Amino acid sequence: MSNFNVPTREEVSANNQAIFDNLKKAVGFVPNIYGAMAHSEHALGSYLQFSGAASSFNKKQKEVIDLAVSQLNECRYCQSAHTVTSKMNGFTDEQIIELRRGGASWDSKIDILAKTAVNIVATKGKIGDAALEEFYAAGYTKANVVDLIMAIGIITVTNLFHNVTDVAIDFPVAPAL
Repeated sequence: MSNFNVPTREEVSANNQAIFDNLKKAVGFVPNIYGAMAHSEHALGSYLQFSGAASSFNKKQKEVIDLAVSQLNECRYCQSAHTVTSKMNGFTDEQIIELRRGGASWDSKIDILAKTAVNIVATKGKIGDAALEEFYAAGYTKANVVDLIMAIGIITVTNLFHNVTDVAIDFPVAPAL
């Protein structure tokens, strides 16, 4: 267990206090992963700006990427948090498990998105032309490739942050696969 604590609102900078206040209004609480980022004067704000940036993917598609990559990166915090947010975005428990395994048998376009995300991470981006052609054949574009890489970067930052800090999971813990 890590000794990386989650600071209270009173223990962080004025800038991070304002972010905590906004998170509490928007989400109802400050998730531990965000709270722990507030040890840095700038990381939490930068992270939230990066993760909240516009994308060619909708919220449901971003959940596909987050679930598949968090499973591959073995991040229990993100598996748990994105199980909750994926349900909020319309996925069933069974679909969430399948997405964490890197596929989606019920939807070919979601399936290729999950598989391509896993492929990019597993090969460190060296997926080859055939994989890109399959992605494009499913209806995705070069803009989607760019946004997929950005989305992978965002969730990977969170995965690595939790895997290093091991802050307490403050969501219902996702089932192990």
